[in-house]
Amino acid sequence: MAKAPDKTITTTVDETESPTTGKGRPTPTRREREAANQRPLVATGKEAQKAQRARLAEQRERQRVGLANGEEKFLPERDKGVQRKFIRDYVDARYSVGEAMIPVMVLVIVMSIVQNVAVQTTTLFVLWGFFILAVADCLLAGQRVSSQLRAKFGDDGLQKGNRWYTAMRAMQMKPMRLPKPQVKRREFPTL
Repeated sequence: MAKAPDKTITTTVDETESPTTGKGRPTPTRREREAANQRPLVATGKEAQKAQRARLAEQRERQRVGLANGEEKFLPERDKGVQRKFIRDYVDARYSVGEAMIPVMVLVIVMSIVQNVAVQTTTLFVLWGFFILAVADCLLAGQRVSSQLRAKFGDDGLQKGNRWYTAMRAMQMKPMRLPKPQVKRREFPTL
């Protein structure tokens, strides 16, 4: 019977040497690197534009939902912070005279159409009376919020503009407020 050939591995001197050092390719020139980094600012092609539009729409929707839910990272600067959250919860828990401002204004517009001087004069006095009540309510709410914030955070830790923020939130109808109210009526925040 014939012998099978011996399958021994023979190595040459070149294979046993250590591999070459370095990255194994030439360093790219500056022009080559800049050319590789250049991308169009606007997506080209219909598919790329559709994908970009869909991505932007999804991002805007996420921001809109985050703002409505009061998520801190989606809020504008004026709404950020623990104190502003406390103000929002306090104002949303109370009944405000200013919430009725839009319905009263619509009523005034309707009543001003009437061609009777007595009705128009009465409407004007009612409008001014309502406006004075709304301003007084905003001042009272601002005073109460300021005293509660002072008790909770101290005099030194108060943000500027808390009273104005309280008044502007109190003048809006509850369903139209952003961020959306997170508490029900009479669920006042605790100190």
